[in-house]
Amino acid sequence: MENNQQLTELLALDLGVNIINRRPYAKEVFKWQDMDLLPHSSTDTLLCEIYEWNGRNWRTTNNNLIGYLFGSDQLSTFKNQLMNVQKFPALIPDFEFTKDSMIEFGLALPSLFNIGIKGDIKNAKDFSVKVNGVTKSRITNIDSPGIEILRKYSEFTQNESRSYRKNIKFNYLSTSLFYAESVEINLEKDAGVNLDVSFQTQDVEVKANVDTDTKKNFVLKYTGNQAPFAAKFTKGKDFNIS
Repeated sequence: MENNQQLTELLALDLGVNIINRRPYAKEVFKWQDMDLLPHSSTDTLLCEIYEWNGRNWRTTNNNLIGYLFGSDQLSTFKNQLMNVQKFPALIPDFEFTKDSMIEFGLALPSLFNIGIKGDIKNAKDFSVKVNGVTKSRITNIDSPGIEILRKYSEFTQNESRSYRKNIKFNYLSTSLFYAESVEINLEKDAGVNLDVSFQTQDVEVKANVDTDTKKNFVLKYTGNQAPFAAKFTKGKDFNIS
């Protein structure tokens, strides 16, 4: 398997950027992989969830494609299959959200990793979230449940054309989900600045390297059912129905 250095070099070559003595930035990785941050994330975020795009932001419709394709007698079966789609190494290098990129992405970003922020991160001297060991699950036309979903979707577009056009055709489906094995939080601030981080500890191993009033460095390793932080979205009308 390619290591971080090899993957970083490949990313830099493909994007035409110079990456020396640093991790790739999140923006670079997201552009390289054609992936987007999820607007929210929890352990029950599934593949084939339906999202809207308003020109600037993603928003979930709180619906999943399988809810339109399968009757109540089959739904639980396919939901369980989606929940248990195998995760594989995503073959992208470990990367970093810098303070500036977190401000740009907004405060929803840390919450995707179950990190809470008290105060305004603009007041930090330095703040970063390093993402390690990214894995990916995806829908394919050669594995279950993708085979059955794609077959049923083809029938749905023809037999339920009104519902298809209203709910799916011009919206987007999460066809890949990305997960982090661990993240490293680094916070530096001046004394007296009201800024702090917190995190949920359920299914999380926490290693505190530094924890003072002005410097904090924590490594969070996710040990249970993970919540995805990013997705690859496919427009409904472009979903592979061949």
